[in-house]
Amino acid sequence: MALDLLIKHGTVIDGTGAPRRHADVGIKDGRVVALGDVDESAKRVIDASDLVVAPGFVDPHTHYDAQICWDGATTPSPWHGVTSVVLGNCGVGLAPCRPETREVAMRDLVNVEAIPFEVLERGITWEWETFPEFMQAAAARRPGLNLAFLAPLTPFRHYVMGDASMERAATPEETARIAALLGEAMDAGAVGFSSTVLNQHMGYGGRPLACRNASREEYQAYGGVLKARGRGAIEVALTRQLGVVEDDGYELLELLVEASARPVTFIAMFDRDDIPEAVRDSLRKCAPLIARGLRPQTSPLPLTRECNMRNPFVFAAFPSWRRVFLDQSKDAQRAVYADRAFRDAFREDLKKPQTFGNWTRVRVHEMRTPSLKQFEGLSVDEIARAEGKDPVDAFFDLTLADDLDLEFTLSTFNHRVERMKEILANRDMLLGLGDGGAHVDMLCDSGYPTFVLGTWVREHGAISLEEGVRRLTSDPADFFGLRDRGRLAVGLAADVAIFDPTTVGSSNRGERRFDLPGGAKRMVMPSRGVTHTIVNGECLYEDGALTGARAGQVLRG
Repeated sequence: MALDLLIKHGTVIDGTGAPRRHADVGIKDGRVVALGDVDESAKRVIDASDLVVAPGFVDPHTHYDAQICWDGATTPSPWHGVTSVVLGNCGVGLAPCRPETREVAMRDLVNVEAIPFEVLERGITWEWETFPEFMQAAAARRPGLNLAFLAPLTPFRHYVMGDASMERAATPEETARIAALLGEAMDAGAVGFSSTVLNQHMGYGGRPLACRNASREEYQAYGGVLKARGRGAIEVALTRQLGVVEDDGYELLELLVEASARPVTFIAMFDRDDIPEAVRDSLRKCAPLIARGLRPQTSPLPLTRECNMRNPFVFAAFPSWRRVFLDQSKDAQRAVYADRAFRDAFREDLKKPQTFGNWTRVRVHEMRTPSLKQFEGLSVDEIARAEGKDPVDAFFDLTLADDLDLEFTLSTFNHRVERMKEILANRDMLLGLGDGGAHVDMLCDSGYPTFVLGTWVREHGAISLEEGVRRLTSDPADFFGLRDRGRLAVGLAADVAIFDPTTVGSSNRGERRFDLPGGAKRMVMPSRGVTHTIVNGECLYEDGALTGARAGQVLRG
Protein backbone atom coordinates (compact mmCIF):
# COMPACT_ATOMS: atom_id res chain seq x y z
CA MET A 1 0.00 0.00 0.00
CA ALA A 2 1.38 3.40 -0.96
CA LEU A 3 2.65 5.81 1.66
CA ASP A 4 0.83 9.10 2.09
CA LEU A 5 4.10 11.05 2.16
CA LEU A 6 7.74 10.17 1.61
CA ILE A 7 10.53 12.57 2.59
CA LYS A 8 13.64 11.58 0.60
CA HIS A 9 17.37 12.30 0.89
CA GLY A 10 17.17 14.38 4.06
CA THR A 11 19.55 14.66 6.99
CA VAL A 12 17.53 13.25 9.87
CA ILE A 13 18.07 14.66 13.35
CA ASP A 14 15.67 12.59 15.40
CA GLY A 15 15.25 14.79 18.49
CA THR A 16 17.02 12.50 20.94
CA GLY A 17 20.41 14.18 20.65
CA ALA A 18 21.75 11.30 18.54
CA PRO A 19 24.08 12.17 15.64
CA ARG A 20 22.51 13.22 12.35
CA ARG A 21 22.18 10.62 9.60
CA HIS A 22 20.98 10.46 6.02
CA ALA A 23 17.59 8.73 5.89
CA ASP A 24 14.20 8.76 4.25
CA VAL A 25 11.01 9.16 6.27
CA GLY A 26 7.83 7.33 5.28
CA ILE A 27 4.49 8.55 6.62
CA LYS A 28 1.03 6.97 6.50
CA ASP A 29 -2.17 7.73 8.40
CA GLY A 30 -0.47 10.48 10.37
CA ARG A 31 2.37 8.37 11.73
CA VAL A 32 5.96 7.56 10.83
CA VAL A 33 5.97 4.04 9.40
CA ALA A 34 9.45 3.85 7.85
CA LEU A 35 12.81 5.44 8.62
CA GLY A 36 15.98 4.63 6.67
CA ASP A 37 16.27 3.60 3.03
CA VAL A 38 12.64 3.68 1.93
CA ASP A 39 11.74 2.57 -1.59
CA GLU A 40 7.96 2.31 -1.23
CA SER A 41 5.72 4.32 -3.51
CA ALA A 42 4.01 7.40 -2.09
CA LYS A 43 1.18 9.72 -3.00
CA ARG A 44 3.59 12.59 -2.52
CA VAL A 45 7.39 12.82 -2.32
CA ILE A 46 9.35 15.72 -0.79
CA ASP A 47 12.98 15.99 -1.85
CA ALA A 48 14.86 17.06 1.29
CA SER A 49 18.35 17.04 -0.22
CA ASP A 50 20.64 19.41 1.75
CA LEU A 51 17.88 19.92 4.31
CA VAL A 52 17.43 18.81 7.92
CA VAL A 53 14.42 16.64 8.70
CA ALA A 54 13.57 16.97 12.40
CA PRO A 55 10.62 16.36 14.71
CA GLY A 56 8.19 19.25 14.80
CA PHE A 57 9.12 21.74 17.50
CA VAL A 58 7.19 21.81 20.78
CA ASP A 59 6.58 25.26 22.30
CA PRO A 60 6.04 24.86 26.07
CA HIS A 61 4.95 28.41 26.85
CA THR A 62 2.16 30.08 24.88
CA HIS A 63 -0.98 32.11 25.50
CA TYR A 64 -2.95 31.13 22.42
CA ASP A 65 -6.05 30.42 24.57
CA ALA A 66 -8.04 33.17 22.83
CA GLN A 67 -6.35 33.17 19.43
CA ILE A 68 -7.38 29.61 18.65
CA CYS A 69 -10.93 30.96 18.35
CA TRP A 70 -10.12 33.02 15.23
CA ASP A 71 -6.83 31.64 13.88
CA GLY A 72 -6.95 27.93 13.12
CA ALA A 73 -3.29 27.85 12.08
CA THR A 74 -2.17 29.54 15.32
CA THR A 75 0.32 31.77 13.55
CA PRO A 76 3.15 32.56 13.50
CA SER A 77 4.21 29.34 15.26
CA PRO A 78 3.95 26.99 12.24
CA TRP A 79 6.11 29.36 10.17
CA HIS A 80 8.94 28.37 12.51
CA GLY A 81 8.54 24.59 12.42
CA VAL A 82 6.38 24.42 15.56
CA THR A 83 3.83 21.61 15.48
CA SER A 84 2.66 21.47 19.13
CA VAL A 85 1.99 24.27 21.61
CA VAL A 86 1.18 24.32 25.32
CA LEU A 87 -1.52 26.84 26.28
CA GLY A 88 -2.73 28.15 29.64
CA ASN A 89 0.54 29.33 31.15
CA CYS A 90 1.06 31.85 33.99
CA GLY A 91 -2.21 31.02 35.74
CA VAL A 92 -4.44 32.98 33.36
CA GLY A 93 -6.98 31.68 30.85
CA LEU A 94 -10.57 31.42 29.68
CA ALA A 95 -12.00 28.36 31.43
CA PRO A 96 -13.83 27.52 33.53
CA CYS A 97 -15.95 30.64 33.10
CA ARG A 98 -19.63 31.40 33.64
CA PRO A 99 -21.35 33.59 31.04
CA GLU A 100 -21.81 36.44 33.52
CA THR A 101 -18.08 36.62 34.34
CA ARG A 102 -16.64 36.59 30.83
CA GLU A 103 -15.54 40.21 31.07
CA VAL A 104 -13.47 39.37 34.14
CA ALA A 105 -11.64 36.63 32.23
CA MET A 106 -11.05 38.94 29.27
CA ARG A 107 -9.82 41.81 31.44
CA ASP A 108 -7.38 39.43 33.14
CA LEU A 109 -5.93 38.63 29.71
CA VAL A 110 -5.78 42.33 28.87
CA ASN A 111 -3.83 43.17 32.02
CA VAL A 112 -1.55 40.13 32.22
CA GLU A 113 -0.99 39.24 28.56
CA ALA A 114 -1.56 42.66 26.98
CA ILE A 115 -4.16 41.47 24.47
CA PRO A 116 -6.48 44.36 23.51
CA PHE A 117 -9.97 44.02 25.01
CA GLU A 118 -11.67 44.88 21.72
CA VAL A 119 -9.86 41.97 20.05
CA LEU A 120 -10.96 39.53 22.74
CA GLU A 121 -14.52 40.83 22.73
CA ARG A 122 -14.81 40.37 18.96
CA GLY A 123 -12.85 37.15 18.66
CA ILE A 124 -13.66 34.80 21.56
CA THR A 125 -16.50 32.47 20.68
CA TRP A 126 -17.46 31.20 24.16
CA GLU A 127 -18.84 27.74 23.33
CA TRP A 128 -17.87 26.49 26.79
CA GLU A 129 -18.22 26.97 30.50
CA THR A 130 -16.15 24.17 32.03
CA PHE A 131 -12.53 23.35 31.27
CA PRO A 132 -13.31 20.01 29.58
CA GLU A 133 -15.80 21.88 27.38
CA PHE A 134 -13.07 24.38 26.48
CA MET A 135 -10.83 21.54 25.32
CA GLN A 136 -13.71 19.95 23.40
CA ALA A 137 -14.43 23.26 21.66
CA ALA A 138 -10.77 23.51 20.62
CA ALA A 139 -10.84 20.01 19.15
CA ALA A 140 -14.12 20.70 17.31
CA ARG A 141 -12.51 23.59 15.43
CA ARG A 142 -10.04 21.17 13.83
CA PRO A 143 -6.87 23.12 14.68
CA GLY A 144 -3.84 23.34 12.42
CA LEU A 145 -1.41 22.71 15.28
CA ASN A 146 -1.50 20.22 18.13
CA LEU A 147 -2.78 21.89 21.31
CA ALA A 148 -1.90 20.84 24.87
CA PHE A 149 -3.64 22.58 27.76
CA LEU A 150 -2.44 23.57 31.19
CA ALA A 151 -5.25 24.36 33.62
CA PRO A 152 -4.63 27.99 34.70
CA LEU A 153 -5.39 28.51 38.37
CA THR A 154 -6.97 31.98 38.17
CA PRO A 155 -10.24 31.05 36.38
CA PHE A 156 -10.60 27.97 38.59
CA ARG A 157 -10.38 30.06 41.76
CA HIS A 158 -12.72 32.70 40.33
CA TYR A 159 -15.24 30.05 39.24
CA VAL A 160 -15.49 28.78 42.84
CA MET A 161 -14.90 31.96 44.86
CA GLY A 162 -16.13 34.80 42.66
CA ASP A 163 -14.69 38.23 43.35
CA ALA A 164 -13.31 37.01 46.68
CA SER A 165 -10.68 35.13 44.69
CA MET A 166 -9.03 38.49 43.99
CA GLU A 167 -8.94 39.36 47.69
CA ARG A 168 -8.07 36.34 49.82
CA ALA A 169 -7.01 32.72 50.14
CA ALA A 170 -9.58 29.95 49.72
CA THR A 171 -11.23 28.27 52.68
CA PRO A 172 -10.70 24.52 53.08
CA GLU A 173 -14.10 23.89 51.52
CA GLU A 174 -13.34 26.16 48.57
CA THR A 175 -9.93 24.59 48.16
CA ALA A 176 -11.53 21.15 47.94
CA ARG A 177 -13.93 22.36 45.23
CA ILE A 178 -11.12 23.99 43.23
CA ALA A 179 -9.02 20.83 43.55
CA ALA A 180 -11.95 18.75 42.32
CA LEU A 181 -12.27 20.97 39.24
CA LEU A 182 -8.53 20.64 38.59
CA GLY A 183 -8.94 16.88 38.87
CA GLU A 184 -11.77 17.03 36.34
CA ALA A 185 -9.50 18.99 33.97
CA MET A 186 -6.66 16.49 34.42
CA ASP A 187 -9.00 13.58 33.77
CA ALA A 188 -10.14 15.33 30.57
CA GLY A 189 -6.53 15.49 29.40
CA ALA A 190 -4.96 18.66 30.80
CA VAL A 191 -1.18 18.33 31.03
CA GLY A 192 -0.95 20.04 34.43
CA PHE A 193 -1.73 23.41 35.96
CA SER A 194 -0.15 26.86 36.05
CA SER A 195 0.00 29.82 38.40
CA THR A 196 1.80 33.09 39.07
CA VAL A 197 2.99 35.09 42.06
CA LEU A 198 4.34 38.02 40.04
CA ASN A 199 3.31 41.39 41.45
CA GLN A 200 2.98 42.84 37.93
CA HIS A 201 0.25 40.31 37.14
CA MET A 202 -2.75 42.49 37.89
CA GLY A 203 -6.22 41.22 37.08
CA TYR A 204 -9.69 42.66 36.68
CA GLY A 205 -10.09 46.16 38.14
CA GLY A 206 -6.41 46.49 38.94
CA ARG A 207 -6.62 43.90 41.71
CA PRO A 208 -4.12 41.04 42.04
CA LEU A 209 -4.72 38.20 39.62
CA ALA A 210 -6.78 35.62 41.53
CA CYS A 211 -4.13 32.92 41.70
CA ARG A 212 -1.71 35.33 43.41
CA ASN A 213 -3.88 34.99 46.52
CA ALA A 214 -3.58 31.19 46.70
CA SER A 215 -2.28 29.99 50.05
CA ARG A 216 0.39 27.39 50.65
CA GLU A 217 -2.38 25.04 51.83
CA GLU A 218 -4.08 25.48 48.47
CA TYR A 219 -0.91 24.67 46.56
CA GLN A 220 -0.45 21.59 48.71
CA ALA A 221 -3.92 20.42 47.67
CA TYR A 222 -3.51 21.28 44.00
CA GLY A 223 -0.13 19.57 43.82
CA GLY A 224 -1.79 16.54 45.37
CA VAL A 225 -4.19 16.37 42.42
CA LEU A 226 -1.22 15.64 40.14
CA LYS A 227 0.48 13.34 42.62
CA ALA A 228 -2.64 11.22 42.95
CA ARG A 229 -2.74 10.71 39.19
CA GLY A 230 0.99 10.26 38.72
CA ARG A 231 1.12 12.62 35.77
CA GLY A 232 1.08 16.27 34.78
CA ALA A 233 3.45 19.19 35.26
CA ILE A 234 3.32 22.61 36.91
CA GLU A 235 4.34 25.98 35.44
CA VAL A 236 4.68 29.01 37.70
CA ALA A 237 5.67 32.61 37.01
CA LEU A 238 7.84 33.19 40.01
CA THR A 239 10.64 35.74 39.84
CA ARG A 240 9.43 39.17 40.94
CA GLN A 241 12.86 40.44 39.94
CA LEU A 242 13.51 38.56 36.71
CA GLY A 243 16.36 36.11 37.10
CA VAL A 244 16.30 36.35 40.91
CA VAL A 245 14.85 33.51 43.03
CA GLU A 246 14.03 34.98 46.42
CA ASP A 247 13.57 32.93 49.60
CA ASP A 248 9.78 32.84 49.46
CA GLY A 249 9.95 31.81 45.80
CA TYR A 250 12.30 28.96 46.63
CA GLU A 251 9.96 27.84 49.40
CA LEU A 252 7.03 27.74 46.98
CA LEU A 253 9.02 25.76 44.42
CA GLU A 254 10.04 23.28 47.11
CA LEU A 255 6.42 22.90 48.19
CA LEU A 256 5.24 22.29 44.61
CA VAL A 257 7.95 19.72 43.92
CA GLU A 258 7.16 17.96 47.20
CA ALA A 259 3.36 18.10 46.98
CA SER A 260 3.08 17.01 43.37
CA ALA A 261 6.07 14.68 42.92
CA ARG A 262 5.87 15.94 39.33
CA PRO A 263 8.02 18.17 37.08
CA VAL A 264 7.86 21.89 37.83
CA THR A 265 9.10 24.73 35.62
CA PHE A 266 9.40 28.35 36.65
CA ILE A 267 10.01 31.63 34.85
CA ALA A 268 11.91 33.72 34.16
CA MET A 269 15.64 33.13 34.01
CA PHE A 270 16.60 36.22 32.02
CA ASP A 271 20.18 37.47 32.00
CA ARG A 272 20.38 41.07 33.18
CA ASP A 273 23.38 43.35 33.24
CA ASP A 274 22.06 45.40 36.18
CA ILE A 275 22.25 42.28 38.40
CA PRO A 276 25.10 40.48 36.59
CA GLU A 277 25.15 37.29 38.70
CA ALA A 278 21.38 36.87 39.06
CA VAL A 279 20.98 33.73 36.96
CA ARG A 280 24.14 32.08 38.29
CA ASP A 281 23.14 32.77 41.89
CA SER A 282 19.59 31.51 41.30
CA LEU A 283 20.80 28.29 39.70
CA ARG A 284 23.13 27.62 42.63
CA LYS A 285 20.29 28.29 45.05
CA CYS A 286 17.89 26.00 43.21
CA ALA A 287 20.41 23.18 42.65
CA PRO A 288 18.81 20.83 45.25
CA LEU A 289 15.41 21.19 43.57
CA ILE A 290 16.84 20.96 40.05
CA ALA A 291 18.25 17.59 41.08
CA ARG A 292 14.63 16.58 41.83
CA GLY A 293 13.26 17.63 38.46
CA LEU A 294 12.79 21.40 38.74
CA ARG A 295 13.35 23.15 35.38
CA PRO A 296 14.21 26.85 35.18
CA GLN A 297 12.81 28.31 31.96
CA THR A 298 14.46 30.93 29.80
CA SER A 299 13.95 32.74 26.53
CA PRO A 300 16.77 32.50 23.98
CA LEU A 301 15.88 35.95 22.61
CA PRO A 302 17.08 39.43 23.50
CA LEU A 303 14.00 40.90 25.11
CA THR A 304 12.85 43.94 23.13
CA ARG A 305 9.27 45.09 23.41
CA GLU A 306 7.27 47.56 21.35
CA CYS A 307 4.91 49.17 23.84
CA ASN A 308 2.31 51.91 24.05
CA MET A 309 1.10 54.12 26.83
CA ARG A 310 -2.54 53.02 26.62
CA ASN A 311 -1.65 49.45 27.61
CA PRO A 312 1.60 49.93 29.57
CA PHE A 313 2.00 46.32 30.69
CA VAL A 314 5.77 46.65 31.09
CA PHE A 315 5.35 49.01 34.05
CA ALA A 316 2.86 46.86 35.95
CA ALA A 317 5.54 45.58 38.32
CA PHE A 318 5.97 49.01 39.86
CA PRO A 319 3.57 49.69 42.78
CA SER A 320 3.01 53.30 41.70
CA TRP A 321 1.41 52.12 38.44
CA ARG A 322 -1.54 50.42 40.10
CA ARG A 323 -3.49 53.65 39.58
CA VAL A 324 -3.04 53.33 35.81
CA PHE A 325 -4.74 49.93 35.80
CA LEU A 326 -7.63 50.81 38.11
CA ASP A 327 -9.32 52.86 35.39
CA GLN A 328 -7.92 52.42 31.88
CA SER A 329 -10.03 55.09 30.20
CA LYS A 330 -7.98 57.66 28.34
CA ASP A 331 -9.07 60.53 30.57
CA ALA A 332 -8.16 58.64 33.73
CA GLN A 333 -4.75 57.64 32.41
CA ARG A 334 -4.07 61.20 31.21
CA ALA A 335 -4.79 62.50 34.71
CA VAL A 336 -2.44 59.97 36.31
CA TYR A 337 0.40 60.67 33.89
CA ALA A 338 0.12 64.41 34.60
CA ASP A 339 0.04 63.97 38.36
CA ARG A 340 3.24 65.06 40.13
CA ALA A 341 2.64 62.66 43.03
CA PHE A 342 2.44 59.72 40.62
CA ARG A 343 5.65 60.77 38.90
CA ASP A 344 7.47 61.16 42.22
CA ALA A 345 6.26 57.74 43.37
CA PHE A 346 7.50 56.21 40.10
CA ARG A 347 10.88 57.88 40.61
CA GLU A 348 11.09 56.18 43.99
CA ASP A 349 10.10 52.83 42.46
CA LEU A 350 12.88 53.15 39.91
CA LYS A 351 15.43 53.05 42.72
CA LYS A 352 14.41 49.37 43.06
CA PRO A 353 13.97 48.42 39.40
CA GLN A 354 11.69 45.49 38.51
CA THR A 355 11.72 45.49 34.73
CA PHE A 356 14.14 48.27 33.87
CA GLY A 357 16.06 51.14 35.37
CA ASN A 358 17.92 52.49 32.37
CA TRP A 359 16.29 55.16 30.21
CA THR A 360 18.91 54.71 27.49
CA ARG A 361 17.09 51.48 26.59
CA VAL A 362 13.72 53.15 26.18
CA ARG A 363 13.38 54.60 22.68
CA VAL A 364 10.52 56.48 21.09
CA HIS A 365 9.23 54.30 18.27
CA GLU A 366 6.30 56.24 16.88
CA MET A 367 4.49 59.52 17.55
CA ARG A 368 1.10 60.30 16.04
CA THR A 369 1.44 64.08 16.34
CA PRO A 370 3.33 65.43 13.28
CA SER A 371 5.22 68.10 15.26
CA LEU A 372 6.65 65.39 17.53
CA LYS A 373 8.06 63.14 14.78
CA GLN A 374 11.51 64.59 15.48
CA PHE A 375 11.68 62.49 18.65
CA GLU A 376 11.24 59.13 16.90
CA GLY A 377 14.31 56.92 17.26
CA LEU A 378 15.69 58.84 20.24
CA SER A 379 16.08 57.36 23.70
CA VAL A 380 14.25 58.94 26.61
CA ASP A 381 17.65 59.66 28.13
CA GLU A 382 18.68 61.62 25.01
CA ILE A 383 15.42 63.57 25.00
CA ALA A 384 15.69 64.38 28.71
CA ARG A 385 19.25 65.66 28.38
CA ALA A 386 18.36 67.78 25.36
CA GLU A 387 15.41 69.35 27.21
CA GLY A 388 17.12 69.63 30.59
CA LYS A 389 14.51 67.45 32.28
CA ASP A 390 14.42 64.45 34.53
CA PRO A 391 13.79 61.36 32.31
CA VAL A 392 10.52 60.56 34.09
CA ASP A 393 9.18 64.04 33.36
CA ALA A 394 10.46 63.98 29.79
CA PHE A 395 8.73 60.63 29.19
CA PHE A 396 5.34 61.63 30.56
CA ASP A 397 5.42 65.13 29.08
CA LEU A 398 6.00 63.56 25.67
CA THR A 399 3.22 61.04 26.30
CA LEU A 400 0.74 63.80 27.12
CA ALA A 401 1.84 65.91 24.16
CA ASP A 402 1.06 62.95 21.88
CA ASP A 403 -2.36 62.41 23.55
CA LEU A 404 -1.17 59.05 24.96
CA ASP A 405 -0.61 57.60 21.48
CA LEU A 406 3.16 57.39 22.03
CA GLU A 407 4.72 54.02 21.22
CA PHE A 408 8.18 53.08 22.43
CA THR A 409 10.58 50.17 22.41
CA LEU A 410 12.03 48.79 25.62
CA SER A 411 15.23 46.76 25.42
CA THR A 412 15.92 44.98 28.68
CA PHE A 413 17.39 41.49 29.08
CA ASN A 414 19.44 38.72 27.43
CA HIS A 415 21.93 40.99 25.67
CA ARG A 416 25.25 39.55 26.91
CA VAL A 417 26.27 36.96 24.33
CA GLU A 418 28.73 35.02 26.49
CA ARG A 419 26.27 34.76 29.38
CA MET A 420 23.52 33.67 27.02
CA LYS A 421 25.79 30.97 25.59
CA GLU A 422 26.35 29.76 29.16
CA ILE A 423 22.61 29.73 29.90
CA LEU A 424 21.70 27.92 26.68
CA ALA A 425 24.40 25.30 27.17
CA ASN A 426 22.89 24.40 30.57
CA ARG A 427 20.78 21.30 29.95
CA ASP A 428 18.68 22.02 33.04
CA MET A 429 17.22 25.06 31.28
CA LEU A 430 13.90 24.57 29.52
CA LEU A 431 13.82 26.73 26.39
CA GLY A 432 10.53 28.54 25.92
CA LEU A 433 8.91 31.80 26.97
CA GLY A 434 7.82 32.50 23.41
CA ASP A 435 4.53 33.85 24.82
CA GLY A 436 2.74 33.16 21.52
CA GLY A 437 -0.59 34.96 21.43
CA ALA A 438 0.32 37.42 24.19
CA HIS A 439 1.63 41.00 24.10
CA VAL A 440 0.54 40.95 20.48
CA ASP A 441 0.74 44.69 19.91
CA MET A 442 4.21 45.08 21.39
CA LEU A 443 6.34 42.05 20.56
CA CYS A 444 6.46 38.61 19.00
CA ASP A 445 8.85 36.06 20.48
CA SER A 446 7.09 32.90 19.31
CA GLY A 447 9.61 32.47 16.49
CA TYR A 448 12.36 31.60 18.96
CA PRO A 449 12.99 28.07 17.55
CA THR A 450 14.43 29.42 14.30
CA PHE A 451 16.33 32.08 16.26
CA VAL A 452 17.93 29.29 18.31
CA LEU A 453 18.92 27.34 15.21
CA GLY A 454 20.16 30.35 13.28
CA THR A 455 21.71 32.61 15.90
CA TRP A 456 22.81 30.32 18.72
CA VAL A 457 23.55 27.11 16.82
CA ARG A 458 24.94 28.31 13.47
CA GLU A 459 26.32 31.77 14.24
CA HIS A 460 27.56 31.45 17.82
CA GLY A 461 28.05 27.69 18.21
CA ALA A 462 26.55 27.83 21.71
CA ILE A 463 25.11 24.33 21.26
CA SER A 464 25.30 21.72 18.51
CA LEU A 465 22.58 21.33 15.91
CA GLU A 466 21.61 17.96 17.38
CA GLU A 467 21.36 19.49 20.86
CA GLY A 468 19.43 22.48 19.55
CA VAL A 469 16.86 20.19 17.94
CA ARG A 470 16.62 18.08 21.12
CA ARG A 471 15.99 21.15 23.24
CA LEU A 472 13.18 22.21 20.90
CA THR A 473 11.55 18.78 20.58
CA SER A 474 11.92 15.82 22.93
CA ASP A 475 12.96 17.95 25.91
CA PRO A 476 9.70 19.95 26.21
CA ALA A 477 7.62 17.00 24.98
CA ASP A 478 9.00 14.77 27.73
CA PHE A 479 8.52 17.47 30.36
CA PHE A 480 4.78 17.62 29.64
CA GLY A 481 4.35 13.89 29.04
CA LEU A 482 3.58 14.21 25.32
CA ARG A 483 4.85 10.70 24.69
CA ASP A 484 4.42 10.40 20.93
CA ARG A 485 5.75 13.87 20.10
CA GLY A 486 9.23 15.32 19.96
CA ARG A 487 11.00 12.42 18.24
CA LEU A 488 11.24 10.96 14.76
CA ALA A 489 10.78 7.22 15.19
CA VAL A 490 8.67 4.51 13.64
CA GLY A 491 5.25 4.39 15.28
CA LEU A 492 5.25 7.97 16.54
CA ALA A 493 3.14 10.86 15.29
CA ALA A 494 4.35 12.34 12.00
CA ASP A 495 5.09 15.87 13.22
CA VAL A 496 8.03 17.08 11.14
CA ALA A 497 9.98 20.29 10.60
CA ILE A 498 12.14 20.51 7.47
CA PHE A 499 14.65 23.35 7.28
CA ASP A 500 17.84 24.51 5.61
CA PRO A 501 20.55 24.64 8.31
CA THR A 502 22.54 27.22 6.32
CA THR A 503 19.75 29.80 6.23
CA VAL A 504 17.32 28.96 9.05
CA GLY A 505 16.71 31.87 11.38
CA SER A 506 14.59 34.86 12.30
CA SER A 507 14.98 38.36 13.60
CA ASN A 508 13.99 39.06 17.17
CA ARG A 509 12.14 42.16 15.92
CA GLY A 510 8.68 41.62 14.51
CA GLU A 511 6.68 42.95 11.60
CA ARG A 512 3.33 44.69 11.92
CA ARG A 513 0.19 43.02 10.62
CA PHE A 514 -3.39 44.24 10.98
CA ASP A 515 -5.15 40.87 10.92
CA LEU A 516 -6.62 40.52 14.41
CA PRO A 517 -10.41 40.63 14.86
CA GLY A 518 -11.56 44.12 13.91
CA GLY A 519 -8.33 44.77 12.00
CA ALA A 520 -6.27 45.39 15.13
CA LYS A 521 -2.49 45.43 15.00
CA ARG A 522 -0.23 42.59 16.02
CA MET A 523 3.47 41.93 15.75
CA VAL A 524 4.58 38.76 13.99
CA MET A 525 8.03 37.25 13.52
CA PRO A 526 8.69 35.89 10.00
CA SER A 527 11.00 32.93 9.56
CA ARG A 528 13.80 32.02 7.19
CA GLY A 529 14.85 28.60 5.96
CA VAL A 530 11.82 26.55 7.06
CA THR A 531 10.53 24.73 3.99
CA HIS A 532 7.84 22.49 5.51
CA THR A 533 5.94 22.16 8.77
CA ILE A 534 4.07 18.86 8.85
CA VAL A 535 1.43 18.10 11.50
CA ASN A 536 0.18 14.54 11.84
CA GLY A 537 1.34 13.78 8.32
CA GLU A 538 -0.18 16.83 6.59
CA CYS A 539 1.76 19.88 5.39
CA LEU A 540 0.49 22.94 7.26
CA TYR A 541 3.23 25.32 6.08
CA GLU A 542 5.12 24.93 2.82
CA ASP A 543 7.46 27.19 0.87
CA GLY A 544 6.52 30.31 2.83
CA ALA A 545 2.74 29.89 2.93
CA LEU A 546 0.04 28.14 4.91
CA THR A 547 -1.75 25.33 3.10
CA GLY A 548 -5.03 25.36 5.01
CA ALA A 549 -4.46 21.87 6.46
CA ARG A 550 -6.27 21.16 9.74
CA ALA A 551 -4.71 17.96 11.03
CA GLY A 552 -3.85 19.17 14.53
CA GLN A 553 -5.13 17.41 17.62
CA VAL A 554 -5.85 18.28 21.23
CA LEU A 555 -3.07 16.42 23.01
CA ARG A 556 -4.45 14.83 26.14
CA GLY A 557 -2.11 13.90 28.93
